[in-house]
Amino acid sequence: MMLKKLVMGVLGMALCGLAMAAEWNLQPAASKLAADIQWLHEAVMVLVLVLFVGVFGFMFWSCYAHRKSVGHKAANFHQHFGVEIAWTAIPLIILVIIAWPVTKTVIAQKDSSDADIAVKVISFVSTLSTSREQIK
Repeated sequence: MMLKKLVMGVLGMALCGLAMAAEWNLQPAASKLAADIQWLHEAVMVLVLVLFVGVFGFMFWSCYAHRKSVGHKAANFHQHFGVEIAWTAIPLIILVIIAWPVTKTVIAQKDSSDADIAVKVISFVSTLSTSREQIK
């Protein structure tokens, strides 16, 4: 039994290594702005993973620890001011934490004062038209 768990663990780590070798992530950054975007991507992904594990871990623990078979009675949280403020304020704080560096990077993307090249786009409006009789 122990050997089976060891083999499965080694196989799992090998598959994780193969997944990391695949090009599923962003390509390597070629500029400072691209490096900032890649860092933001990684930071938000880590934050989302931590939140996912924390919320689902707490949810599963709550379901297990407060199950009916142990003798717990259901509590009523309806119209509980503290709980409603908490589940509104905590996501708001998380969004502000995410939005602060993202906004700085988006503003840096829009800044073209130090551009390497300038592209001039020239266009004209066509006056050609197709008559109704030619459209079938």
